Amino acid sequence: SLCRESFSTMADETRIDLNSPRWDQSTLSGRLKHFFAITDSRLSLKSDADVDKAVEIVEAYKRGEAVEGYSTEQLWAAKHLVDSAVHPDTGEKMFWLGRMSFQVPGGMLLTGAMLAWYRTFAAVFFWQWVNQSFNAVVNYTNRNAKSTVTDRQAAVAYTSATSAAMVVALSFRTVTKRAPPLFQRYAPFAAVAAANCINIPLMRQREVVDGILVTNEEGEELGYSKHAAKKAVSQVSLSRITMAAPGMLLLPIFMEYLEKKPLYRRVPFMNAPIQTLLVGVSLMFMVPFGCSLFPQRSTMDVRKLEPELRKAIADRPDGTAVKKVYFNKGL
Repeated sequence: SLCRESFSTMADETRIDLNSPRWDQSTLSGRLKHFFAITDSRLSLKSDADVDKAVEIVEAYKRGEAVEGYSTEQLWAAKHLVDSAVHPDTGEKMFWLGRMSFQVPGGMLLTGAMLAWYRTFAAVFFWQWVNQSFNAVVNYTNRNAKSTVTDRQAAVAYTSATSAAMVVALSFRTVTKRAPPLFQRYAPFAAVAAANCINIPLMRQREVVDGILVTNEEGEELGYSKHAAKKAVSQVSLSRITMAAPGMLLLPIFMEYLEKKPLYRRVPFMNAPIQTLLVGVSLMFMVPFGCSLFPQRSTMDVRKLEPELRKAIADRPDGTAVKKVYFNKGL
C-alpha cells in the first residue's frame, strides 16, 4: 500500500524535495534516471486507487507533513507513480493507454506485429492503423495541456493524423514491394518514422496554430508562443523516432540471418513471439532514452519569440530580467 492514514510534522532538515524530480534534469544522465523510473512498465498496472493514494502522500508531504511509516525510497516511489500517471499541466490522471509507462508493452506488441506481418497489403494496413491510433492516443495524452482542445478538434486531429500517417506507411510498402527482402523489412521503420513526423504535429495542431503557454523561471505566465510550440513538437517527434530506431533497424538484419537457419525454419510460428520479445528488450532502454534527449521543461531565448510576445514581455515591470521562457514540451 502506498499510503498510511496518519500524517505528522517532520523537521525541515530531514525532508526531501518532492516538488522537483529526484535527479538533476539539466543533465542527460539525470533525465535518464528520471525516465527509467517513471516509464517503468509495472506502473501501468497500478489502479486508480493506487494513483490517488500516491497523490495524497505527495501532496501532504509538500504541505509540510510527513507520512509515518514511509522511508525516503517509498516517498520517491509515490512521487514517480504520480509523475507517470498525472499530467503536469492539469493535475488530472492520464488515460492509461497513453501513459509513458505503457509505451514498452504497447510498443512491443505493435512493433513486433508490424515487423512480423508486413508482406500483405491487408496486414500492413491493419497494423499501421492500429499503431497510428495508439500513437495518436499517446500524443494527445502527453501534449501540452495548457492549450485548450475541444472534442471536435481532437476528433479532427485524430482523423487527419491517422489518415496521413496511413497514406505514408502504405506508400512505403508500394515503393519497396519489388525490393530485396531485407529492404522490405525496413519499410515498417521508414513508415513509422515518417508517420510520426505527421502524427505528432497533427495531433498537437492546436498548439502549433494557437501557441503554447510560456512562463518565466518562477512559473508566472507570459503568453502563448507558436515558435515554442514548433520547438516542442519537433523535439518530441525526434524522441519518438529514436525510441523505435534500434528495434526496427537492427532487428530486421538479425531476423534475416535467423530465418536462414534450419532450426528456425522448423518453428516458423515463433517468428512473431521472438520479434515481439526482442522489440520489448529494445524499448525497455530506448523509451527512457528517447524521453531523456531533451528536458521536459524546455526553454527558449526571448529573442527567438514572436515580436508581439517579445514586446509584451519587455513591457512587464520585470521584462528586462526575463532572458528565457519555459514551457512543457510534452513527451
